[in-house]
Amino acid sequence: MTSAFIHLKASRLGRMAAACLAALALAVPAHAEKLPRLVLAGPAAAVSVPLIHMVETGALKEVADSVEFVTWKDPDQLRVLALGGKADFLAMPSNVAANLYNRGQPLKLLNISTWGVLWMVSRDKNLKTLADFRGKEIAMPFRADMPDIVFGLLAERLGMDPKKDFALRYVASPLDAMQLLITRRVDHALLAEPAVSMALRKTKSFPISVVAPDLYRSVDLQQEWGRLFKREARLPQAGITVLGKAMSNDALQAKVMAAYEKSLAWCQKNARQCGEMVAKRIDLLSPEAVADSLAASPLRHVSAAAAREELTFFFQQMLAKNPALVGGKLPDAGFYGNAGRP
Repeated sequence: MTSAFIHLKASRLGRMAAACLAALALAVPAHAEKLPRLVLAGPAAAVSVPLIHMVETGALKEVADSVEFVTWKDPDQLRVLALGGKADFLAMPSNVAANLYNRGQPLKLLNISTWGVLWMVSRDKNLKTLADFRGKEIAMPFRADMPDIVFGLLAERLGMDPKKDFALRYVASPLDAMQLLITRRVDHALLAEPAVSMALRKTKSFPISVVAPDLYRSVDLQQEWGRLFKREARLPQAGITVLGKAMSNDALQAKVMAAYEKSLAWCQKNARQCGEMVAKRIDLLSPEAVADSLAASPLRHVSAAAAREELTFFFQQMLAKNPALVGGKLPDAGFYGNAGRP
């Protein structure tokens, strides 16, 4: 009797211990999944606006103890971040992502959110097409990267040679091109939002307005793309990639993309407040200019898988022009991440 009682009690204690262990087992992974640090990175451009909002509002506080945003200022810094594993999620031009992938860098493109934010900005309000800029000096950011590539493809489609028919003055970034424009060292520049809106804002304010009379938002390169290539007037210009250890964490990718989509929608509805967050992080931008750029920019979260057809057409044009722009070939299916809704 006593032996049976002791056995029964031990059995109950064993079951209780097992239940406790099971509860602990469920609790530990949940804690272990939270990362100590998560790094988001991007340029001073529209694609980064949701990333900055995510950091400012703690949108990923359940994902990581510390979430940081790092700005890259030129393509060289971007490649250092990618090749050095210094970011987990990195905003970049779509062709740079394809180039890195085709050259063996482990990454996936998760979405396209920037569908073309390139404009010609000029002192001459009568210039309406790229052909009207023939023979003129143009400040051009990022030599052999996205703005320069798109300009070249459009110029060649018009039957012009970008190297011979224009006087291109290459500079490090759209913000550098903006500075040349507003200080009247050039009369025309190819800019990306929010640098376009910043230039227009600055030249209407004292004292810069005395030095630089009104500038005009001239040729919309997205409209030119649609017109010349007989397609929808938008470009799969930039999006978010995942790198390093985060590549194997599908749940993390889904959470980051969901937060990105939510932040993008919030910023579009609350442009001025979002602009204040962005201006705190990027010195050369003002809240008003960021708000203007959100109104002017075709921003929409589309998963990379859903954007594949448009990306393929875009990459094909680059392959025909210079295969090195996308790493010598079209990226295979492994390039297109599946995180996020279409």
